[in-house]
Amino acid sequence: MIVTFTPNPSLDRTVTLPGPLLRGAVNRLTSVRLEAGGKGVNVARVLAASGEAVTTLLPASSHDPILPAIADLGLDILTCRPVPVRGAARVNTAVTEPDGTTTKLNEAGAGLSEAEIANVEAALLEVLAPATGDSESWAVLSGSLPPGAPTDWYVRLVSLLRPLGVRIAVDTSDAPLAALASALPGSAPDLIKPNGEELAQLAGRGATDLEDGAIAGELTPVVEAAQVLVNLGIGAVMATLGPAGAVLVTADGAWHASAPKIQVQSTVGAGDSSVAGYVLAAVRGGDEAERLRTAMAYGSAAASLPGTALPGPGDLPAETAVVTRLA
Repeated sequence: MIVTFTPNPSLDRTVTLPGPLLRGAVNRLTSVRLEAGGKGVNVARVLAASGEAVTTLLPASSHDPILPAIADLGLDILTCRPVPVRGAARVNTAVTEPDGTTTKLNEAGAGLSEAEIANVEAALLEVLAPATGDSESWAVLSGSLPPGAPTDWYVRLVSLLRPLGVRIAVDTSDAPLAALASALPGSAPDLIKPNGEELAQLAGRGATDLEDGAIAGELTPVVEAAQVLVNLGIGAVMATLGPAGAVLVTADGAWHASAPKIQVQSTVGAGDSSVAGYVLAAVRGGDEAERLRTAMAYGSAAASLPGTALPGPGDLPAETAVVTRLA
């Protein structure tokens, strides 16, 4: 069983420009695309497109336009489980330039009451209950938190889900990620996927230090920063590093995957696709190297697609990422 949870879902509106974004001027658009989004929804879409049955749980009112948008995806093995709330999904706008530069304008979200938060938690436990004791099942908790949700909500969710015995992945940033790290080891999930900037923040480094170093071929600081988190109980830290590829660190070692050569069109959904690739390889029995290789393939494929398009197996780059054991 694979269940994804998106606490702050969105309708993703992607607008494409024929040239660079001109601030303070009129910009004509070449295309506009509107799709169901939010990080957990994105992960579910990629998994379903790759042939894995998945349930995506999200707070949504019965008349929320995100529900027909998910249905319109036409993915029969993607099950949507909405938890009734009063507010509607936010609308996020991504502005994509021809060179792949993407500017994201994200709304905060409608917000959840304490009662709605409790209902969401109960629904998540209910959906995952059949997987109790199944260490091959995954709960993927992804994205920002809506107004009204406590900063440490992911800490609470990991604590609630841990007794079920399922694998737990968390992909978030900023204050929720810091709260998760500060609550270790009690809040330790089986996987987190920070980017270079997020891992640097957790390690007390400059925002670009780790990724810049990795681009220059220095991966040791990345491994050391991730190893601190692994030593505090996190099962695996997969750090995505842009053109420098990605590094995976577990208690058993560290691996680096090169980035396949692609023409970047949009980075929207690349991180979510990496998480989906990792989980996909994990449920199919892949070892650490294969999980990292598959994550790199799906993340790169997403970056090679326009707007909010997400990859399936047919979109994977022809060049396979080279995975090297570092420790």
